[in-house]
Amino acid sequence: MKSEYGGKDFKDNLIMCAMCLPVFAYILIFCYAPMFGLVIAFKDYRVDLGILGSKWVGLENFKFFFTSIDAFRVTANTIYLNFLFIAAGTAAAVVLALLLFEVSKKWLIKAYQTFIILPSYLSWVVVGFMTYAFFNPSIGLMNKLIGGVGGAGVDWYAEASVWPAILTIAVVWKNIGLNCVIYYAGLTGINHEYYEAAAIDGAGRLKQMWYISIPSITPLISIMTILAIGGVFRSDFGMFFNLTRDIGTLYPTTDVIDTYIYRALRVLGNEGMSAAVGLYQSVVGFILIMVTNTVANRFESENALF
Repeated sequence: MKSEYGGKDFKDNLIMCAMCLPVFAYILIFCYAPMFGLVIAFKDYRVDLGILGSKWVGLENFKFFFTSIDAFRVTANTIYLNFLFIAAGTAAAVVLALLLFEVSKKWLIKAYQTFIILPSYLSWVVVGFMTYAFFNPSIGLMNKLIGGVGGAGVDWYAEASVWPAILTIAVVWKNIGLNCVIYYAGLTGINHEYYEAAAIDGAGRLKQMWYISIPSITPLISIMTILAIGGVFRSDFGMFFNLTRDIGTLYPTTDVIDTYIYRALRVLGNEGMSAAVGLYQSVVGFILIMVTNTVANRFESENALF
């Protein structure tokens, strides 16, 4: 097939195509081949019979989940918490990127970027122990501070209502660095003549941020948000499990689909139901990203992913 420039695309880019082969092989082996296992969602899976030999039960696994008392709770928690994380994380990352863009000294920018990115390299296991050090009912730092001003200690791991806020703070703190760098990179691509013209017209730094910086990175914010919404139904299991320590009293506000699947496998050993819930996650996530992208296309095509 010839390109618009008259050369043969494949032959002209043979080396580049060859370099892509390991990536294609990886995706094929680890992303597409395992999709055959989705059939488990429609079977009464038994290890001794295998995937093909297990009895076909149709939608019974889905029925088992959707008729349980936990289905609405884990679904509502998953949607609410993930949208909360997206909103808070995006706002914090954009504000931090705008502030970082105002720093003129390059060595300070490098130092700030390094400092804010460091938490993203910590595992949720480590962050979970740090959180426990803060909120331990007996010797935690928070209760020490509360006691220091004459207040009564709080059993944080029995107060389910406060954990959406705690989880949001932890997620923003851990992920803000990488997201901030992405938005900062978008800001550096803005033509500085816009700022010079705005300054001549008398616009201050805040007005320049509002009328130049933010509109210029709006397509980037939109694309990042669309990608994040596509993963709304796929919570970070490591975060939810390690920060809450899988304590039952926190389930009303912190139990999500991923932790529910984990318990279904660990306690019930129900692979069929777990696969059904996983398929439910994937389908709804795909629908969400398509709907969000369509809405973005309707308003401004540049803000859409495709």
